[in-house]
Amino acid sequence: MHNILLTGSIAYDYLMTFPGYFRDHILLEHIESISLSFLVESMVRRRGGTAPNIAYTMSLFGMKSRLLATVGEDFDEYRAWLESKGIDTSGVRAIPGVFTASFFANTDRANSQISSFYPGAMAYASRLSLKELESGEPDLVVISPNDPGAMVKYVQECHELGLAYLFDPSQQLVRMNPAEVCAGIDGALALFVNEYEFALIQKMTGLSLAQILERVQFVVVTRGERGSSVYGSAGEHHIPGVAPDQVADPTGVGDAFRGGFLVAYLRSLDWETCGRVGALTATYCLEQNGTQDFAFTPSEFLARYRRHFPSTAGLEALFE
Repeated sequence: MHNILLTGSIAYDYLMTFPGYFRDHILLEHIESISLSFLVESMVRRRGGTAPNIAYTMSLFGMKSRLLATVGEDFDEYRAWLESKGIDTSGVRAIPGVFTASFFANTDRANSQISSFYPGAMAYASRLSLKELESGEPDLVVISPNDPGAMVKYVQECHELGLAYLFDPSQQLVRMNPAEVCAGIDGALALFVNEYEFALIQKMTGLSLAQILERVQFVVVTRGERGSSVYGSAGEHHIPGVAPDQVADPTGVGDAFRGGFLVAYLRSLDWETCGRVGALTATYCLEQNGTQDFAFTPSEFLARYRRHFPSTAGLEALFE
């Protein structure tokens, strides 16, 4: 039994679709004075946020986790739904008079996105502390996108308490300074980023891949449809993506990858298997609208995995 603590945003996702291509309406010669409005053809509100997205994905494999986050007064229905999936929300604090964070994403026909994020109750996340956990010290803390001050605080507390943590700064990199990014990397179990974020981290900190690997045990870089790469002491592993049967919505795909990868890692599977499990899980998410609306049974997942990857060694441990 693993005690996994997931920190990060909890949000409602407002997902819109634009029946055209953003690129057709962006004039590079006038980029300094850009002013655009896109008339969308649909909008839905769905449950989202990095921490519960990862928690939901892990629950599909039968792995329990708990959340540490702040939410608004509008969270009761969302809380009940998460708890019905076996996710511990006792560390989720509601802030009176505030709405839960909201993510607004407009997706075009090329799956390009223009997004905005309203922090709402997430802005109060630094009020929470790892030192005040009521369910004992976790085996692993995931520090994912959140209020930047909270992310810095949780890194410091993991260092002080000697807790293993995974550093996943993602879109909050633009709100962090180089010293804060270096502090998050130093002593982390792992760094999770996409390829653009990895290039940005290297530019911000001046650290090379080799230098980062002196500070963490492994690095995972996701590369969209081109798969992912895992770098560690055992070398480099490049894992291809899994082609979807259909593309519905890219929102939350990275979180699904992380959830699948973490389950495989925590069940002691090798790097390539971890990456493959993450890739297939991400594809399930890509094929459905919403970040927590995909699902699979163990037999469905294993059968599809075997169709795409030649080796299935140790895969029986995935749904223990």
